[in-house]
Amino acid sequence: MPRKNPDAPSRVAVVEDEVNMRGLLARILADEGYEVSSFETAEDFLRDFSPGKFAVIVQDVRMPGMDGIEMLRSVVEKDKDVHAVVVTAYSTGETAVEAMRLGAFSYVRKPFDSEEIRRVVRMAVDRFQDQGRKGKGSFAMRHIVHDSDPMREVVDLVERVASSDATVLIVGESGTGKELVARAIHYHSPRVNAPFIPVNCGAFAESLLESELFGHVKGAFTGAEGDKKGLFEIAEGGTLFLDEISEMPMSSQVRLLRVLEERAVRPVGGTGLHPVDIRIIAATNKNIEEETREGRFRQDLFHRINVVAIQIPPLRERPGDIPVLAGHFLSVYSHRTGSGVKSIDEAALRLLMRHDWPGNVRELENAIERAVALCRSDTISVDDLPKSLVRRASKAVSTTVSLLPLEGVNLDDKLADVEASYIRRALEMTGGHATKAAEILGLSFRSLRYRMDKLGISRSDTQESEEPLDE
Repeated sequence: MPRKNPDAPSRVAVVEDEVNMRGLLARILADEGYEVSSFETAEDFLRDFSPGKFAVIVQDVRMPGMDGIEMLRSVVEKDKDVHAVVVTAYSTGETAVEAMRLGAFSYVRKPFDSEEIRRVVRMAVDRFQDQGRKGKGSFAMRHIVHDSDPMREVVDLVERVASSDATVLIVGESGTGKELVARAIHYHSPRVNAPFIPVNCGAFAESLLESELFGHVKGAFTGAEGDKKGLFEIAEGGTLFLDEISEMPMSSQVRLLRVLEERAVRPVGGTGLHPVDIRIIAATNKNIEEETREGRFRQDLFHRINVVAIQIPPLRERPGDIPVLAGHFLSVYSHRTGSGVKSIDEAALRLLMRHDWPGNVRELENAIERAVALCRSDTISVDDLPKSLVRRASKAVSTTVSLLPLEGVNLDDKLADVEASYIRRALEMTGGHATKAAEILGLSFRSLRYRMDKLGISRSDTQESEEPLDE
């Protein structure tokens, strides 16, 4: 089957009969840099469709004439590699299940958030492109961009746990990439061809969360006009990602524990059990052991989900990842916008390295996206970075100056301490690679070696590699 160049802009089809929704989806995806073709009906799309033509199809379910399920079935018969993202109304869980069984990549419920569409389509396009490059199985791992030992340990653990069916608990601050790690586990697991369904447990009221997860029967509560399957059943054969599980109400925790023990779901208001075969991956940004000790999270449920724990360190504890992440986001947003921005100057990079990143990787991505949008040349400078970030990073450096004691200081000793601190930090960031450390500090290699000798910084102080400190 012919396959497009995976590095060329991907073609995305939007099949939606409602004109305003069709236009909105087309604009969102075109802004992401995709080549978008829009179709009003399934019949229109199928007349234009050919194997390998589209990376992703974003499609409605309910359309006049041929509906979305029939269309998807026809598409899959002709091209099993195409990735369909099904846009469905809240009450159409049944059709979402059928779509997943037919091989849809994911589904998005109306009304949707534009960022959710962007994220899901981006994931689908990435997987399509990875299949073109290497075949199935390479998706997602390369998206965990890293160059630090702590994240190498995370990736190693992800690779080892993916092939099992063990329940995984991912712990990390907001913005560290917990969902990305969960997706990497799923797409490297035997469940790769079944759905990956994410749900934020803190985004729903208690009654709505239980209906969302476990489904409900007709008449279970006011407004329950028919039976609805929950996400446990929709994720059949695949992975259910329970994000921010520590926000789950106690009553829902009891129901979840029962599902994990019985491997079956009882819908809200129902009496019968429906067997489910899924893998659970949970995540939290809280200290869930403390939540358990304080009685806000069930101890028995904690032990059920904490089979394999993956701790994602905050960005401030892995500064070696900052340059590679910044470069990755620069490439993504420069390509997406066609801006021609190619690099980050030394002053801006040093400032990025000094920032403590309370918002973690998400904050860094936003900073680079903003810088690419505002940059007037091909190189990002300090002026292109968010002012709040510049002030915070600068304050971290100036604090020691503002605390000048009344009795005075030995300036030479103080400057030597600061210089030694920067050199040690640069060497830690580069894993002891002196040449890279010199580049970060704006020094020549020989100048760095001289300063290290003068300040008494030895190889053991920096945990440097066994290569000699020369060139």
